[in-house]
Amino acid sequence: MDNSILQNNETVSGVARTMAILEALAEHPEESGVSEIAQKLDMSKSTVYRFLQSLKTRGYVVQDAEDRYRLSVRLFELGAQALPHLDIVREAEPGMRHINELTGETVHLGILDEGSIVYVHKIDSKYNLRMYSRIGRRAPLYCTGIGKVLMAWLDQPELMAHLQDESFKPRTANTLTSIEAYLQELSVVRAQGYAEDHEEFEDNMRCLAAPIRDRFGHVVGGMSVSFPCFRFRDELKQDYVKRLMEAAEQISRQLGWHSKSSTNALA
Repeated sequence: MDNSILQNNETVSGVARTMAILEALAEHPEESGVSEIAQKLDMSKSTVYRFLQSLKTRGYVVQDAEDRYRLSVRLFELGAQALPHLDIVREAEPGMRHINELTGETVHLGILDEGSIVYVHKIDSKYNLRMYSRIGRRAPLYCTGIGKVLMAWLDQPELMAHLQDESFKPRTANTLTSIEAYLQELSVVRAQGYAEDHEEFEDNMRCLAAPIRDRFGHVVGGMSVSFPCFRFRDELKQDYVKRLMEAAEQISRQLGWHSKSSTNALA
């Protein structure tokens, strides 16, 4: 066999073992001796020891007086270098296109800015009759699906600070027009994990929205899909919600969020 192929295979194997050891240290910091790691990963103790010493030399792990190992801040430093390059629009694009292909409807990405939503990205409906919107357009927090997911997980003082100056001006017959009604709606959003706009912003237009989180778990954006009422099918609603939430969770993971309950990827 070609020596270069053997070397490549050995390199891949070495990388895989290194990552497995780092992940084991992250998952079980209280059981991070050579024997424990070797047993967990089904590696020989000599192999684990060799890799740990290499990682220690490069500053990625620290060895204590009892010969236990833990991750160093070096890994955090590396991760921190990637954070400025994460862009919510770029990361959201594939998920938004997935939902657009699934439904054929307009998909929006919105963020909170100075007491309102700002649409920072959109993918148009494949139909001629669609919701009017444009990138950069502002919309109210109190009568939109994205507004609800941006508000639902805020701390109470920050939430009330946003709402105290809100007009709650009726946009349609279904618009929520009081803080009390809106707070009750937000409790429903938190419980189910997504928001709905039942013709509250525009007549004859329904919307489903899911939150997008950053690495700290803070909701930093919302992704929505909007349907003219005559194209909205109640029997498909739960499937749309499932796919929308999966896509939003995938985007959140790409932004650094990790949730024990978030295990689904895009189908």
